[in-house]
Amino acid sequence: MPFSQSGQLSAIVREIERLTPSSILDVGTGMGQYGFLARNNLENINLFIIEEGKGRQSPKSQWRVRIDGIEGFADYLTPVHEYVYNQMMIGNALDILPGLAARQYELVMAIDILEHFDMPTGERFLAELKRVASGHVLVSTPKSFIHQEVEANPLENHRSLWTADDLARNGFTHLIPDAESWIAVCNI
Repeated sequence: MPFSQSGQLSAIVREIERLTPSSILDVGTGMGQYGFLARNNLENINLFIIEEGKGRQSPKSQWRVRIDGIEGFADYLTPVHEYVYNQMMIGNALDILPGLAARQYELVMAIDILEHFDMPTGERFLAELKRVASGHVLVSTPKSFIHQEVEANPLENHRSLWTADDLARNGFTHLIPDAESWIAVCNI
């Protein structure tokens, strides 16, 4: 779905704040909630200018953090995307990622995306995430298989269940505690 389990929000935002990246690629933005939270929590006072009792949004050119996004289903785009993301790329991530330069984002995140690939394709996806990252890759995926088929958007269909061992085998050495999801970080 275009949103994530609410239980993992705090843990993921804390990790983003801890890493303090100046560039982020959000793969599978959905409705843009993680991009919004990253923008809000990393920019803080840079988002608004308050002078003489009036406030206005700071121009994007003055923001410190570049946040780009990839979304496979254009119907998920909302005004949040226009506000939050510096650049949105629409299409299949496995088609877009190979065209991006290596090591250009300090943080690459794919929240609740991995389960939408079969295992071999998911491993190729993780390799592409690591290729474009210069610092860290942050992923989350459910700990139990949740059957999901969405006729209107087959990209939402669940195709795999990942374990901590699967993630470790793919270079994700740091797990953030969460009851329902594996939240894993790979340091590049």
